Amino acid sequence: MQMSTVNEQDLIVKIKSLPPEKIAVVDDFVEFLHHRVEKFLLSMAAAKMSEKSFQAVWGNPEDAEYDNL
Repeated sequence: MQMSTVNEQDLIVKIKSLPPEKIAVVDDFVEFLHHRVEKFLLSMAAAKMSEKSFQAVWGNPEDAEYDNL
């Protein structure tokens, strides 16, 4: 994961200063971000697992000219 320039303690202080309904919005957004990351990682894992299967289909001389499109 990429290092952030945002200080975690500063972020926590900012969140704690919000009214409860805004904290709920922050929580929903964090859940959304977690879901998006998990979905991306799952897609990447599925693609990686499929590489060998598709190599036989994609890695053939007849289709080599499509590699340059």
